[in-house]
Amino acid sequence: MCFAQPTQVLLDYYPFINYSADTLYIAPTNPSISQTFFAKFDTVVTHKTGNINIVHIGASHVQAGTFPHTVRQLLLRTFPELNANRGLVFPYAAAPKCNNPADYRTRSVGRFGLVRNVYQEHSKPLGISGIAVYTLDSISEIRIVFRDSLTNFLTTKITLLGFSQDSTFLPILKIDTVSFLPTKVILEKRRFIYENICVTDSFAFIFVTKDSTDFTITGILLESENPGITYHSIGVNGASVDAFLRCEHFEEDIELLCPDMVIFGLGINDASEADYNPTLFKENYLTLVNQFKKLNPDSFFLFITNNDSYKKIGKKYYVNRNALKVRKIMYELADETGGAVFDQFEIMGGLQSMEKWRLAKLAQNDRVHFTKSGYELMGKLLFNALMRR
Repeated sequence: MCFAQPTQVLLDYYPFINYSADTLYIAPTNPSISQTFFAKFDTVVTHKTGNINIVHIGASHVQAGTFPHTVRQLLLRTFPELNANRGLVFPYAAAPKCNNPADYRTRSVGRFGLVRNVYQEHSKPLGISGIAVYTLDSISEIRIVFRDSLTNFLTTKITLLGFSQDSTFLPILKIDTVSFLPTKVILEKRRFIYENICVTDSFAFIFVTKDSTDFTITGILLESENPGITYHSIGVNGASVDAFLRCEHFEEDIELLCPDMVIFGLGINDASEADYNPTLFKENYLTLVNQFKKLNPDSFFLFITNNDSYKKIGKKYYVNRNALKVRKIMYELADETGGAVFDQFEIMGGLQSMEKWRLAKLAQNDRVHFTKSGYELMGKLLFNALMRR
């Protein structure tokens, strides 16, 4: 049995999923915010001009890549003339034991260290990606290879976000056999800009440092002049809301992404903490929201409730009832910001539904994360909710 509506994707049927909840709650408190976003979206789709920038930010559900990339693929396959660019990427797998999104591979030469915003103190300042890798050898390389055969991106401009103790250092961009130096360097904002290039399937950065200096990478932004939809995804395993508040250059980097819509998928790690404080959680979320609003007061915020999950205590698993508290706050945040809620918790089936998803091989045995099939299904559900709005 399958469900379908125009411009929506077919869904496999599972009896424990609440498909009727697969719709956006759009706050009635300030309807102009959502109306402005969807009017712009409709204009871009209808006239094939202008750009819509969507930023999806979260923890491991996002770093794994399958959930956000499913939404990205469905948007661009539904509106194929609106394939703007891939947006922000990060070379996660350059560091040991750090997983990469599935739609591109990271290959590295040399050793790299890792800094994440989950650390209370950072040895390197962080930006909007919430994560950094830095060179440990005098000669090293990071290569990005795209794997998605369904969605092909053209890149004509790359901004490497990073810094070195050596103010004269210039990373080398290599495309096929051709090397490029940056056309513009903005040291105070940690930006190395490469223009008038053409990337379709892969590129590399080469770092040749000296005198015990290193180079730190905090993000790579891929752009083009194409009109359409750009879907940025930012994820850090284990991240909570306050982890992103600890990123020193987060707010400064927002201007690069120009977000029209921000999809927040943070809260699963906050709710797993023994001293989870709903009041502080909401305060931190509003602080993060306000960093985006400073750049664009009309940004439309979509809050994804926590999925149902369990906590392991000893050898037993116990349902995490904090999901209900997080869900309540998400609706409050939507009402206070003129935003929306994608009620992932209710769609799953509510408390203890995670066990049903696990038995159906849609969730992993840790009872927190989904499987690839589960993330793909959740991405399809979110896409349908966006189209159904």
